[in-house]
This record gives sequence, structure tokens and C-alpha cells, in this order.
Amino acid sequence: MSEKLKVGILGGTGMVGQRFISLLEDHPWFEVTTIAASPRSAGKTYEEAVGDRWKMATPMPEAVKKIVVMNVNEVDEVASQVDFVFSAVDMTKDEIKKIEEAYAKTETPVVSNNSAHRWTPDVPMVVPEINPEHFKVIEDQKKRLGTKRGFVAVKPNCSIQSYAPVLTAWMEFEPYEVVATTYQAISGAGKTFKDWPEMVENIIPYIGGEEEKSEKEPLRIWGEVKDGVIVPAKAPVITCQCIRVPVLNGHTAAVFVKFRKKPTKEQLIEKLVSFKGIPQELELPSAPRQFIQYLEDDNRPQVNLDVDYENGMGVSVGRIREDSVYDWKFVGLSHNTVRGAAGGAVLCAELLKAQGYIEKK
Repeated sequence: MSEKLKVGILGGTGMVGQRFISLLEDHPWFEVTTIAASPRSAGKTYEEAVGDRWKMATPMPEAVKKIVVMNVNEVDEVASQVDFVFSAVDMTKDEIKKIEEAYAKTETPVVSNNSAHRWTPDVPMVVPEINPEHFKVIEDQKKRLGTKRGFVAVKPNCSIQSYAPVLTAWMEFEPYEVVATTYQAISGAGKTFKDWPEMVENIIPYIGGEEEKSEKEPLRIWGEVKDGVIVPAKAPVITCQCIRVPVLNGHTAAVFVKFRKKPTKEQLIEKLVSFKGIPQELELPSAPRQFIQYLEDDNRPQVNLDVDYENGMGVSVGRIREDSVYDWKFVGLSHNTVRGAAGGAVLCAELLKAQGYIEKK
């Protein structure tokens, strides 16, 4: 047990914080030793602080129930207990930026699920199978922060996971124009149907800020590190609509793509099923063995059948077919709180450890 890295969860009482705690139960490399949250939760045991708000399908892990929650604002005290932290704090963007950098300056690496630092030029925003090379910008960030081991790294928005990996697998065919509509689960808003009865049998055609993230964040992932910052790619151009649907977990995307080099359906499928990255090569603990699966049945992927593919860390694709206006269209599905949130951050942390960025203090 002592060989494991000591992990703190910032914002541990919220839905994403709870997902981190569930995913890290029995993790081979990481152990949750510290949980920090708002001052109103501080001083209570984790079990008391969460109360009847535990939102995971699996029970609260026994190992965390009696951990006394710390005040997330007492940065030095929290940081002194851990080797690194996952951030899922619920604050304004400016507050999140400030507190995540404050933790980094205590020489504590921060792996964040939040959006606040996604456009900070020297903060890597990484899907480990797609752009692990962006982690090298950390060295420039450390110079700015004046740290030796402290830094902030983030994962992208949950909404793009159902189509950005697919487009990445097809990059050699030069996709240049994309239309995507995402049908997003209520857990993406940190809600269950008990919390949000208005969503039962309902659709809401607006999710604040989501469309801009869905259009712009893939371009940053496909960008390059240049002169110590990440320069976003210029193509493909993406336009997106994001719709909230009455589903608990799982974001589905209906996507249309134009290519400069015209692929066949067989080529598209082959590129998907063979697509892999460093997490698969290194066999990282949370890495899906096969990142993307293709389903031939016309009625797949379905949330009920496919959202937990590869323990929620894989992407399911179906209905690749020619389009009368665009070249090809498809439907993608990913788990928004596993691959799209906490699980994606855990995989980032595993790769950061494997590459020597995160070590014992």
C-alpha cells in the first residue's frame, strides 16, 4: 500500500468527485488518502459530508467513508498530505484557475476535470491516445509557475469524446468539414433524475457553453506544441449543436464529415478498430484494450447496451454510411463521466506517472 501514490480529490463530494473515488477504489498505482471540499463539508467524515447525495451505482468505498474532509481552500495543508491531486471543484472559472495554480505552486501536480485551464496556452489538454506529446509543454509551464514538479494538466470536455477520437483515426483521409449534434446525458450536469425531474421524458435544446467547447476543443487537441505553448489546428472546421436528453450516462453524437481524400467504408472501419495509442502500448491500468469498437447492427450503439464498453473507457461507433450532402456520416457513443470526465483524468495521471511527471514527493 505504501508504494502507491497518495492522491487528493479536490471537490470530492460532487458527482465527478464521487466518480473519481469510485474509479480509484483498488487502483494499482493510486490511493485516495485526502478529500477536500467546500468549508461547509470540512471537518465531517466523507460519509457524513455526502449524506444521501451519493450518486454512483456502486456503493461508497469503505476505505473513504471515515476520511475527514479538509477545506479545499487550505491549500498548503491539503497539499502536504498528498503526492498529487485530481481537481473537480465547483467554483467560478477564475477561482478554479487560481486554486489549481496555487496547488501547483506547492509542488503538487494537478490533473483537472475542470474547463478553466483548457485554453491556458502552456497547460496541456490531453486525450492520452490522441495527443500525449502535448505533455512536453509542462516544462514551459513549470518555468512560468516557478516550480520543479508542480503543474496543471487537464482533460477536454466530455461532449467531444464520442467523435474526436473517430475523426483522429481518420486524419489521413483529411476531414475538413464536420457537422455534429450531441445528445448529452444529465449526469453531464452533475444530476440524476431524482435531482432533475423536469428531464424525465423531456429534451432541452441548449447546454450553456457546450457548443463552443465542442467546436473548438478538438482543434486544440489536434494542435502542436510550438515555442512553449499549444497552437490549435485550423481544420477540420466543426459546427455543433448540443442537446440535453433524458439519459443518465452516455453522450451520443450524430456526425457528418467531408473528406479531401475519399475513403471507402471498409477503410473507415479498419482505421477505427486498429486505432490505438500510448495507453494501449504501455497497458496502463485504466486503458481500454481496444479504444474504439465498430458495431454493424443498424440499431447500435445504444446507451443501454454500449455505454460501459471497456469499463466506460472505450468509444462505440455505428451506422457509418454514405451521405447525400456530406461524404460519410456516423453515430458515436462515449461514457461522459468515465472516459469523458474522471476516467479520462485518471488515464492522464497514469500516463503522467509512466512518463515521470508525477512521482512520490
